[in-house]
Amino acid sequence: MAKKGKYIYDWPRPTVSVDAVVFTLSGSKAKVLLINRRYEPFKGQWALPGGFVDIDEELEDAVVRELEEETGLADVPLEQMRAFGKCGRDPRGRQITIAFMGIATDGQNKIKAGDDAAEARWFDIEKLPKDMGFDHNEIVKFAIEKIKGMI
Repeated sequence: MAKKGKYIYDWPRPTVSVDAVVFTLSGSKAKVLLINRRYEPFKGQWALPGGFVDIDEELEDAVVRELEEETGLADVPLEQMRAFGKCGRDPRGRQITIAFMGIATDGQNKIKAGDDAAEARWFDIEKLPKDMGFDHNEIVKFAIEKIKGMI
């Protein structure tokens, strides 16, 4: 019998994470917010702000927390966009991420790297880093197509 407070299963379980795809718009130019990863996996590569969902945390609360911890950005309205769960997307094990999308309004573009982020930066959507960590190239591409349809 399992001890209280322990989670023991007879089969492997995936982990769940959240990622924030945040855009800022200036005239006809759109930029997306990325972080440079401070730690492995993908240390030194650009990626979306995000991270693991705590066991007692709602998805919406987790993405807001991760965005603020890694970029200092708060109060950006975020909407659940899509789940991404391709096997092998994270070398640490089976992981499914829920991507959220939002648009930072005027005055919400001041960012400061923190937590797992060595750097935070806005990138023109036409000049993105070639190889982002995880499957973030795919997530950003999906979000760009979605935002182009909105604006």
